[in-house]
Amino acid sequence: MVKPLIPIHLQQGDKVAVVAPAGHIAEGSLDAMTGCLERWGLQVLPGKHVYAHHHQFAGADTQRAADLQDALNNPEVKAVMCARGGYGCSRVVDAVDFSALRRCPKWLVGYSDVTVLHARWSRMGVASIHGVMSGRFPAGGDSESTESLRRALFGEPLHYAVPAHPLNKPGRAEGLLTGGNLALVAHLTGSADELDTAGKILFLEDVGEYLYALDRMMLQLQRSGQLQKIKGLIVGYFTDTKDYKEPFGASAYEIVSAYVRGLGVPVCAGFPAGHEEPNLPLVFGKPATLTVGASQATLLI
Repeated sequence: MVKPLIPIHLQQGDKVAVVAPAGHIAEGSLDAMTGCLERWGLQVLPGKHVYAHHHQFAGADTQRAADLQDALNNPEVKAVMCARGGYGCSRVVDAVDFSALRRCPKWLVGYSDVTVLHARWSRMGVASIHGVMSGRFPAGGDSESTESLRRALFGEPLHYAVPAHPLNKPGRAEGLLTGGNLALVAHLTGSADELDTAGKILFLEDVGEYLYALDRMMLQLQRSGQLQKIKGLIVGYFTDTKDYKEPFGASAYEIVSAYVRGLGVPVCAGFPAGHEEPNLPLVFGKPATLTVGASQATLLI
């Protein structure tokens, strides 16, 4: 496995590209993000097709791929910020030449469908940030999510403390962080971008899924061997889960936690990251320490 490269942390005056590699966004929806980034002293470079609209996508596959390619090829761009998730990253990831990323590592920021790009960044050996996108930037100020993202981008250490959860499993783990949206992590299984989870702390979250589907996804990760060698598990939000009249019989947290119960690794459930607020940033590909105790769990990145 290639040792991940940590991109150079941002400084005032640096340029960041904003791209929409998946679902379309409404005109003006980047305003809050742009204002926030400019208050941080950054220069914002929107993609040429960022407001394009092709069915549910932010433009045709070729347009979305072109914007991502431009951001990767521009040596002045220090970070690539994604506007939103939805669906579409899988349709463009293989159309992009990522060779420039090894020569000039730069941050990726996003979550949800952007899990596909996080996996490609990992494949290229470059760290990335699971964090908020344009729709979660408040107008005129910072939230806990955006302020934590600023700290991550500018190289300040992240130290999180999360209250104890009934499904936590105590212990301590050190390793690189990886993961993202469970549906996308399962979707990547068997592809060139399948996550290398061995020796790592795995983070999972999801939104809008049926409980039985979450069980099927976790079973896929187990059967593919992606769970057996993890060092620890962080369970983020599982938002707006659904069930049938005949209930599945377990909550999302119970489903996810059950698949690692016998592995002897620490489990932190209820971590504030995913499709709710706050959505605290996680730096994938960077060494982290997870400590789960009786009263709280801490994560140092």
